[in-house]
Amino acid sequence: MPVEAWRRPFAAVGRYAAHREPRAAIANTVALVVASNQPFYPLYVGWLVSPVIWPSFLTFLSTPLFVAVPFAMRRDSRLGRSLLLFAGIGNTLLCRLAFGAGSGVEVFLLPCLMLAMLLFAGRERVLALGFGALCFAAYAVPVAAVMAPLHFYRIEDYAALERLNFLSAASLTGLIGWLFARASPDLPPQEETETGRRA
Repeated sequence: MPVEAWRRPFAAVGRYAAHREPRAAIANTVALVVASNQPFYPLYVGWLVSPVIWPSFLTFLSTPLFVAVPFAMRRDSRLGRSLLLFAGIGNTLLCRLAFGAGSGVEVFLLPCLMLAMLLFAGRERVLALGFGALCFAAYAVPVAAVMAPLHFYRIEDYAALERLNFLSAASLTGLIGWLFARASPDLPPQEETETGRRA
């Protein structure tokens, strides 16, 4: 297959993720990276944890939300950034309920918390604090009292799942930090994030 045929899809994704606001562009990139990795999560669970992978299919419920982030961002930057955080926090909470507290899946709240603090600036800081509080609230949900896990794994399986989730969340956190470090010249600390503008 010609190289040009491979470049076209990536170019289309790049155009879809592009935005003139640096924070919005970073949020778009993170959303599409998460969406593109979600189909592989059940494979990682099957390879590294257990052949029982069907509880991980719940992660697909949030995939359309992540994919829709750049579309929402073009309508309203604040809406798009908020959608990314709702999708991330909601997906983490859903997986926490599905797998149980022993899975360590709540570690994905850390990149959500990091995004909350970095995606909103100036007068939008109240949103940063609100989403930060939502991360802590999601962690505080007593999952064992709400519902039993969809499947009870062995102790060693939970340990492997916890390692998998830690490595995945750490990689995502590192990516977020790298993207913001690259964009730092365009992100002065007191920048007033524009809202309501179309890209």
